[in-house]
Amino acid sequence: MPGPVTSAPAPVAGAPALSLQGLWRRFGQKVAVAGIDLEIPAGSFYGLVGPNGAGKTTTLSMATGLLRPDAGTVLVHGVDLWAHPTEVKRTIGVLPDGVRLFDRLTGAQLVTYAGLLQGLDRPTVTSRTRDLLAAVGLEQDADTLVVDYSAGMTKKVALACALVHAPRVLVLDEPFEAVDPVSAANIREILHQYVAGGGTVVVSSHVMDLVQRMCDHVAVIAEGHVLAAGTVDEVRAGRSLEERFVDLVGGRITGEGIAWLRTSSD
Repeated sequence: MPGPVTSAPAPVAGAPALSLQGLWRRFGQKVAVAGIDLEIPAGSFYGLVGPNGAGKTTTLSMATGLLRPDAGTVLVHGVDLWAHPTEVKRTIGVLPDGVRLFDRLTGAQLVTYAGLLQGLDRPTVTSRTRDLLAAVGLEQDADTLVVDYSAGMTKKVALACALVHAPRVLVLDEPFEAVDPVSAANIREILHQYVAGGGTVVVSSHVMDLVQRMCDHVAVIAEGHVLAAGTVDEVRAGRSLEERFVDLVGGRITGEGIAWLRTSSD
């Protein structure tokens, strides 16, 4: 006989938006995440930076319920994600890296579908879909099939799907990749308004200047470990975030040994 159905505990007042405790994940012989501990304050705009293969995407996948960790705990506003996955996931909006969408739907149909899956009533979904598509600059393309969208447009409609249920925590993996500068500025404005309204944004990016200007907190990850975490000013320690990142991560190559690349006047 199945046990009684229990609801998830209420969010804990004053708890971090996300608390990652001892997260580990291995793929075969490769350790992708090696005991990450990270606390993301509620109401923060948090950047996650690291070189390719650092474990950022794996970490965010475990933090949002897309990938089960081999060990460790994820708390969302104090509630254990993996103990109460259905309830906690309703409070999270996710834009995964390399997102696959139902691209034979129009943009409006896709966002509507995402809202209905979250349990919203149809009038609310219709209103929010219209607002979101206008906000991300897709109002004129609402009735275009997603398969015909550019890479940047696809990223924007996926962001609208992540926002439609007004989540408390928004986790975005490389949200500005392939997005034009004007659209990127509009998206940043939407995210800042979302944080000002009490939401929490976690964003991964390779663009250090963007993270430095956009985020108030940042963590540097490499080889599955957190190398530094705190406010942006604390982490960069009086230097640019890019300089501090290179110092922490290492591996810089100057290219001085490629003599044939030097031009000659002969």
